[in-house]
Amino acid sequence: MTEDRGAPAPPPRRLADRLFGASIAQPAPRPATPRTEAPPSLRRAALAVGLEALLFGLGALVLLVLTVTGDPESVPRALAEVVLAALAAGVLGAAARGLWRVAGWARGPVIALQLFLGLTGFTFAFSAQQPLIGLPILALVGTVLYLLATPESRLAYLDR
Repeated sequence: MTEDRGAPAPPPRRLADRLFGASIAQPAPRPATPRTEAPPSLRRAALAVGLEALLFGLGALVLLVLTVTGDPESVPRALAEVVLAALAAGVLGAAARGLWRVAGWARGPVIALQLFLGLTGFTFAFSAQQPLIGLPILALVGTVLYLLATPESRLAYLDR
């Protein structure tokens, strides 16, 4: 038997290391990525989208209260409307936070939901003859789309 007294003994291996293999050494930390500061128009768009999220959340609560206290024709359909309104509120809230942080994923869902909201507002304002509901929706949609289309908002995403 030859023993090398100069080298340190390896640490004792744990049972988990023997069964599943030892974990690798910690990787080097990622370099800090420079954060793009959101321009004022993108911040305003994020605030408008956050307002939409808040309104959708309030709408979901109103629909839930009406479903529970009223007598809907179809309870599953009424609950589906509540779930869809709450889902839209969640997506818009997350997208508003993403716009505030200049996250690249946030613009697509916001624009898609604005198109659907624009169609809804148009339907309320003109087809359903409810301009007090439809015109504010159209104004908010137009504001968000305009703020996202400004040159400074578009350039904020190019600097990423």
